[in-house]
Amino acid sequence: MSTTHDTVSAVDTPPVRGRRRTPPWADQLLTGSRGPALGLVALCVALFIATPHFLTGPNLLNIVDQITILGILALGMTAVIIMGGIDLSVGAVLALATMVVGWLSHEAGWPLWLSAITAIAVGGLCGLLSGLGITMAKLPPFIATLAMLSIARGVANVITDGQQIVGYPDWFDNLSTVRYLGIFTVTSIVLVLLYVAGWAYMRYRSGGRSIYAIGGSPEVARLAGISVKKTTTLVYVVAGLLAGLAGVFMTMRLDSSQPSAGLSYELDTIAAVVIGGASLSGGVGRVTGTVIGVLIIGVLRNGLNLLSVSPFVQQIVIGAVIALAVMLDVLRRREAH
Repeated sequence: MSTTHDTVSAVDTPPVRGRRRTPPWADQLLTGSRGPALGLVALCVALFIATPHFLTGPNLLNIVDQITILGILALGMTAVIIMGGIDLSVGAVLALATMVVGWLSHEAGWPLWLSAITAIAVGGLCGLLSGLGITMAKLPPFIATLAMLSIARGVANVITDGQQIVGYPDWFDNLSTVRYLGIFTVTSIVLVLLYVAGWAYMRYRSGGRSIYAIGGSPEVARLAGISVKKTTTLVYVVAGLLAGLAGVFMTMRLDSSQPSAGLSYELDTIAAVVIGGASLSGGVGRVTGTVIGVLIIGVLRNGLNLLSVSPFVQQIVIGAVIALAVMLDVLRRREAH
């Protein structure tokens, strides 16, 4: 087990450079968490100048509500990317979960609470199939999860022949709308608790260190006694469970189940994680960084809406942000070597 610890330490410890190619402040922006944090502050200042409605209490609470679903998806994606994988299916799995909730509760007559639990379990099943496709069938993560994207989205449409399901009990909707202490909804409280648990697991548990080790080098991790296949599969299962939970939360928020839900969410999710400092090559990333990345995406979308920017233009802006995030990731890896 000591070898695993050494491997993780190597991931987290900045390498010794024989010749500095960038000034200290640039290193902090490229390899630390200060860059994304400063970017978030700059974005907030710019939006405050551009629109007086941005820093109002109701709007800030609205941002919290809007990032809940993205935040849940990004938490699972953080572990996947740190491990060196990718999951393109989270948006489609979210849509499938919303339709499972709706069909079981409205058509099959199941209790709503049991329908919601089953939908989360279906998300976990999707993650299990993706994980097994990667570990057993030796499919590249990109291909395995792209296939799951198509399958999940197709099943979501087949369930009701592409029709949405509307009308849920008030107690169900209230979980995402009623604010306790005037600030927190149940869904936002769950989000905070999940991030605290995820941060503690990745930082202090051997399972979290194993994920970093696999991202650094799967072969070294295997020689250190880590079950790479088992850990990889479990990470995808957890990502699927979180996507299922996000689908249940979206059903609460929209008061409906829609097979088209979650379109392009996988792009926002990956962008949030990479903006937060995770490396697409694996082995590097932090849950705290993902929080900043999620806030940047949420604040950016909210600000663009306040400025009445066309949804089509918003897609262009988000695409540019994704490209910038990947460019910074490339620069980080170049500086690490």
